[in-house]
Amino acid sequence: MKKKILVVDDDLDLLEQMTAILTAAGYEVVSADSQAAAEETILKTKADLAILDLMMEEKDSGFVLSYQLKKLFPEMPVILLTAVAGATGLSFATEQADARSWMKVDKLLDKPVRPEQLRAEVQRLLGEAPEHSPEQHR
Repeated sequence: MKKKILVVDDDLDLLEQMTAILTAAGYEVVSADSQAAAEETILKTKADLAILDLMMEEKDSGFVLSYQLKKLFPEMPVILLTAVAGATGLSFATEQADARSWMKVDKLLDKPVRPEQLRAEVQRLLGEAPEHSPEQHR
């Protein structure tokens, strides 16, 4: 059975790109283009992992969604994508437990994310071997 990944980003080009990368890697992808659409999707679809953009309708949309997801599904890995570091010089680190506790994310990745980096983090958080192939999900 394919693992299901929820991808949420208001940048439709990036959403399409991530969907293509993850689908090609053998995952089922459920996407949403806003915090509001994601909130509806979360209740209908239980994903194995979520990839969220930090800033969408609101500057903290990704934080809000990750909090909601972790409240409903504490074991679900969450990756937060952000362009904040490049645009502002601000940096968030999820390596420290205190940062993970308030951010409610398992990994923070700076945009743009390379396809191989995205696949590697998804595999790591899902506990899959690095040499993942689509056949492993069928």
